[in-house]
Amino acid sequence: MHICGYQKTTLLDYPGHVAATIFTGGCNFRCPFCHNSDLIFHPTSHISQEEIFAFLEKRKNILSGICITGGEPTLQPDLAQFMEKVRTLGYKIKLDTNGYRPKIISDLLNQKLLDYIAMDIKAGYSNYSKVCDINNFNIESIKNSISIIENSGIDYEFRTTVVKELHSKRDFEEISEMISAKSPYYIQSFKDSGNILTPGLSACDTDTLNQYLSIIKAKLPNTFLRGIE
Repeated sequence: MHICGYQKTTLLDYPGHVAATIFTGGCNFRCPFCHNSDLIFHPTSHISQEEIFAFLEKRKNILSGICITGGEPTLQPDLAQFMEKVRTLGYKIKLDTNGYRPKIISDLLNQKLLDYIAMDIKAGYSNYSKVCDINNFNIESIKNSISIIENSGIDYEFRTTVVKELHSKRDFEEISEMISAKSPYYIQSFKDSGNILTPGLSACDTDTLNQYLSIIKAKLPNTFLRGIE
C-alpha cells in the first residue's frame, strides 16, 4: 500500500461513524477539478503500514471506522490484504472509488471486506471521457461498477462534484438514467482547494445546483445537495 497520508479523526467522511481517513497515492483519472493533485503526480510521501496499524490499535476505543480514499485506492495491489488487517482490529471499512475497476470492487465485496462504498459519478455518459481527461474511455466499467454496488447488499452512495465549466443540464439528465431510483445520490458543490489540476475552475451558483437537483429528483428521489453554504 502506497499510503501518502492520513487524517486521524473525521466526522464527515464515513456517515454514522467517527473515523480515520487514509489517503493512497496514484490515480487512473486526470479530472481537472481534482483537489488532491499531489496524490496523482507527486505521491512522494510514504507512511508505513506499521505506523497506520499502531495508530489504529491505539484508537480502537475512539474510532469505529476507516475511510480509504485517494487518489484511487483500487490501484493498490495489496489493498485486500491491508483491509484484512484492518478487519482484525474490529473497524468498519468505507471505500471511496471512481468505479473504473469493477472487478476489484467485486472481489473486495466477495471477501466481505467492505461496509460502505462511495462512488464518484464524474459526469453523464456523453461527457465522462472529457471530465476524466481519459482517451478511449471505457464507460462499461462505470456501468458495471454501478450495478455491482447497487446489488452489493451494503451501504453505499453515488455522488457528483459539479463544476461550472465542465457540467451542464445534459449531464444530470443522463445521470438520472445511470442510477436506479433506490440509490442515494449526492450533488456536491465544487470547492477550489488551491491544489487542483486545472486552475480557474469555479462552482455553480445555488440556483443552478437546485436546477440540477430537480432534474435528478424527478427520477431519483433519494437525491440531496451536499456542501452548499
